Amino acid sequence: MRQAGRMSHLNDPVLFRRKRLARLAQLGQRCGYCSYLVAVVIFVIGFVTSFTNAVAISLVILLIGGSFFLAPSIVLHHAVKAADDLDKE
Repeated sequence: MRQAGRMSHLNDPVLFRRKRLARLAQLGQRCGYCSYLVAVVIFVIGFVTSFTNAVAISLVILLIGGSFFLAPSIVLHHAVKAADDLDKE
């Protein structure tokens, strides 16, 4: 039975926005870590075969792109987590 004073996740705009930001943080982390994984695979392939300019450029782009996605996502994830922890108190 629902309490009269509590709002559901659908009715509370703060909780709805926090959930949306949590999903965005999760997506950013997946993109960032995936970019790093692809960079490691390309590095190993380049190391085993021949380390060309294309391999080096690909690595730089993937590492910068991964950092671009991952750094803000981690900060956003911790912000959402901190807000959830404060609500539980």
